[in-house]
This record gives sequence, structure tokens and C-alpha cells, in this order.
Amino acid sequence: MNGLEIFFAECVKAVDAELDKIIPSAESEPNRLPAAMRWSVLAGGKRFRPALCLAVGEMFGASRKSLLKTAAAMEMIHTYSLIHDDLPAMDDDDWRRGRATCHKKFGEATAILAGDVLQTLAFQTLAEDANLSAEVRVKLIAELAKSAAKMVDGQQMDLEAEGKSIRIEELETIHRNKTGAMICGAARSGAIIAGANEAELNAVTNYAESLGLLFQITDDLLDVTQTTEVLGKTAGKDAKAEKATYVSLYGLDEARKLAEAAHARACGELKNIEKETNLLRELAGFILERRK
Repeated sequence: MNGLEIFFAECVKAVDAELDKIIPSAESEPNRLPAAMRWSVLAGGKRFRPALCLAVGEMFGASRKSLLKTAAAMEMIHTYSLIHDDLPAMDDDDWRRGRATCHKKFGEATAILAGDVLQTLAFQTLAEDANLSAEVRVKLIAELAKSAAKMVDGQQMDLEAEGKSIRIEELETIHRNKTGAMICGAARSGAIIAGANEAELNAVTNYAESLGLLFQITDDLLDVTQTTEVLGKTAGKDAKAEKATYVSLYGLDEARKLAEAAHARACGELKNIEKETNLLRELAGFILERRK
């Protein structure tokens, strides 16, 4: 494995162990609810948002111990959003991370509640993190709340854009919120924990905003170029739902060029950080080249 693969493997192991401690066991009452939470959270996944939080925080000198609960909270919010996104009232998907979605496995009502609990548990985790000062915890709670609210705004915009012809500015606004907000929040949270100064925080924010757009563009590309088996979720569903995507607006070739431009912008921002940024550059490259 190369350095980035080792880093991801370490992150997955550490974050999953933290999530396993935080989320109630499947034997807890009412046991169907924690079972549904665990089904979705511990189903695998790239753990990209937690990894980004760890990478940024450690770059600025924070210990992994001080970052782990926040990284886990980011994954809980992300998973809650996936559970709700997969519901029949939203994207109506049967597959996530290579297996049945939460509502297909446990029913719609339990899936909604599992998402609700994961969201509240994420904030409880931040509020009770004894590794951090009260001041930092308040900043993190505010950061997560702002990011999660933007994500929900983006989801609403995305639903309202289905079947419509929209401008590229509108598409970018949708995805700066729906996808980019939590990616940006993860990066900023790592910097906040590490005590980054204002200039450093601004550079991290700009990097992460471009990274969020890059992530969405590649997601749009993968939806039309990969199979359900490779993606672990239903391929081709964007076109079926008549969603506005970078591919539907620009076509494959131009969307790839937009991805390369977003990658270049993200890497360009790293020049404004006087730390070793090679890992963040590799993370951007991983998103540009990902195949699932």
C-alpha cells in the first residue's frame, strides 16, 4: 500500500472503533433502532469526511485523540443524511454501500428514526468530548450545525431542480451546499481543534470548497460510467430522476475538464498554508481519480 492507502486504512480502523463505542449496541432497548443505526454506520464506506478532518487537524499539530470524536460525529451526520436521502420520499434507493438501504432492511419509520438519532448523537458526542476545551466544543457544535443545515438546504434545492433546466450557477450552489458543506465543515473542524489561525483557516476553507465541488463532479461522472456493483449503490439513478448534474449540463468530456479545474484550484490553495500539505494534495488526487 502507498502512503495515502495506509492513512485511509488507519482512519477507517480508528473511526470505526470510535463509532462502535459511541453507538449503542444492537442489544440495547429498543434494540431495532440501534441495530438500524449500526447497519448503516458500520457498513463500510470511504470515511472521507473523517479522514479529511484528521488530515487537516494533524497537519496543524493536533493529536489524533483530540480529533477522533469530531471525526466520528462527522460520519454520523453524513450517514444520517444518506439514510434519509435513500428514502422513497427522496431518492428512493434500495442499495447503499453494497447492501440494502436502511429503510429496505428495517422499514421506513425505523430508518427515519435511526437518522434522527444519529444526528442528535453527533452533537452529543461533540458536547461531551472531554479531550477538548469548552470553547473549542462550542465552536465545533456551531460549525457542524451550520454545515448540516447547508447540506439540508442543498438537498431541498436538488429536489426542486429535478426535471428542470437550470443555470450552472444554480447547480454549483446546490452542490456547494448538499455535498460541499459537510466536506468543508470536516476540514475546518480539524483546523479549529488544532488552533489554526485565521489565515490558515481561510486557506483550508478555500481548499475544502473546491474539494467539495470536485467530489460532486466525480460523483456525477461515476453515476453514468460505473455499474451498481462497483458503486455499491444504484448507478444511473440521476438520469432516471432527471436530476441536474454536471454531466447532464456539460456532457462527459466537459465534466471531466471541470473536475480537473476544481482539483487544480484545491491544490493551488495549499500554497497558502506553511505546513506540509502533501497528504491534502494526495486526498484531492484521490477524489479526482476515484472509481467508486
